[in-house]
Formats: sequence, C-alpha cells, structure tokens
Amino acid sequence: MIATTSRPAGCLDLPALLARPYPAVMGVLNITPDSFSDGGAFIAPESALAQARRLVAEGADIIDIGAESTRPYGGSQPVTAEEELRRLEPVLSDVVALGIPVSIDSMKPAVVAWALDRGAAIANDVWGLQRDPAMARLIGERNVPVVVMHNRDSVDPGIDIMADIAAFFSRSLAIAADAGVPRERIVLDPGIGFGKTPDQSMTALARLGELKSFGLPILVGASRKRFISSVTPSEPQQRLGGSIAAHLIAAQNGANIIRAHDVAETMQALRVAAAIEEKR
Repeated sequence: MIATTSRPAGCLDLPALLARPYPAVMGVLNITPDSFSDGGAFIAPESALAQARRLVAEGADIIDIGAESTRPYGGSQPVTAEEELRRLEPVLSDVVALGIPVSIDSMKPAVVAWALDRGAAIANDVWGLQRDPAMARLIGERNVPVVVMHNRDSVDPGIDIMADIAAFFSRSLAIAADAGVPRERIVLDPGIGFGKTPDQSMTALARLGELKSFGLPILVGASRKRFISSVTPSEPQQRLGGSIAAHLIAAQNGANIIRAHDVAETMQALRVAAAIEEKR
C-alpha cells in the first residue's frame, strides 16, 4: 500500500494521503438507476466516464464506483452479481485509466474480485466484512485496502449508536485478522445514514473522535444524506451546504477521507478550513 516509484499511478498511497493537513476526498460515481441522489444520471457508459473525468479534474483523490444502490432508508433494488458486472464492464477500465485509485463499492466478493483484476485498488464493503465470509478471505488474499462500514439491518432509536458502531468494528477487525487482512489495510466508516436515525447519524459525526481509539483511518460519507433534511428540509440535490458543514465537522473530529458527490466544493472547503486552522 505504500507507493514507490515503480508502482502504477492508480495504486493507493494511503500514508501520503493521511500525512496531508486536510482529508483526502473520495468522489462518488454511481452507475445505478436508483441511487438516492443521482440515480440514473450516470448509467450510460459515456455519462459515467464524463463524470469520472470531472471528478478527477475537480481534485478527487479516489473514485468510488458502485453498480448496485445501497441507498440508506430502503428503496433500492438488489441486483445480481451478473447485473453489477454488466454495468461495470463498459466503464471500469476507462475509469481506472484516468490514473487515480479506484474503489469498488460492492458487497459481493465476486464483483470485488472482478474489479480488482481490472485495476481497482480498494474494496468498499458497506457490510464491514460481516455479510459474506468470502469477502474477508478475498481481501486477505489480495492484500488490498478495504473500507469497513458500519451497518444495521434495522434502525433502533433506543440504542447507544456509538457503542453499537464500536462493537461492530471490533467484530469486523476480528474477522479481518482471522482472514489475514493486515490492520494497516483497513479504513473504518461509521456509515452515516445506514441503519441509523437522523439523530444517530448526527451523533456519530459529533462523537467521531471516539473511533480514533481503534488507531485506524476514518472515512466519512455524509454527502446529501437525509439527516440534513431533518434539520433543514431539502431534496438531495439541495444539500450541498449541509454536506459541507457535516464534512468540516468530521474533519475536525478526525476523519481522514471524505466521500462526496460534490468534489470541487468539498475540496475547497477542506483546504480553506485547514489553512485557517494553521493560523492558530
């Protein structure tokens, strides 16, 4: 995972990203018909590639590409591995060729393996290695970085969400260790909006620093999520301000990677905030 001069441009140099004074930005590329914020906008291969080029031009450090919607709060339609691959096949190689690390957002080991074979550099598992036992084995065998996200099958307003997240990550890390996944390959994601009430999502952001006790990088994806509308009623495309506010707070509380739809605006906000903070 530590880059050398002989490694291709699309490999992830995570230590270099973590050494910066502001978080890395992971740009979202959904090639799905039903993602909550931009479903269908990039389902055509030419549209997906144009969006990937825009994300790179806007300064994305990583592109996260997904071919099955995992939209929070339900409403997405599960698809087969074959359908995911059908959507990815005309797009992935061209996105990888843009030269920045590509993350494959899939809960299916077969899809992740296929994408890694074609140049993807990171696995992003929204079930934190706990849905399919083959996922952890695959990551261990391939020795690639993995984003381990907290998730729940149902929302429970009565639980201590931070205790639940911590217990979930402890289970994920045990699974990873058993499968031979090195800790330094793991990034933790509290899963804003997934299996959480809006209030619990905001609690996870406010108390994000507690997760630093794991000693691992943290990724936060609050972009356009519904909790923003619980504070200021809005549709997903109207939540840029709320997304940036959440991501700046996440950065202040220890986030190392921000997953965002609006890369240029997010990058500008993070860099300006870091520059101001330096003046302290």
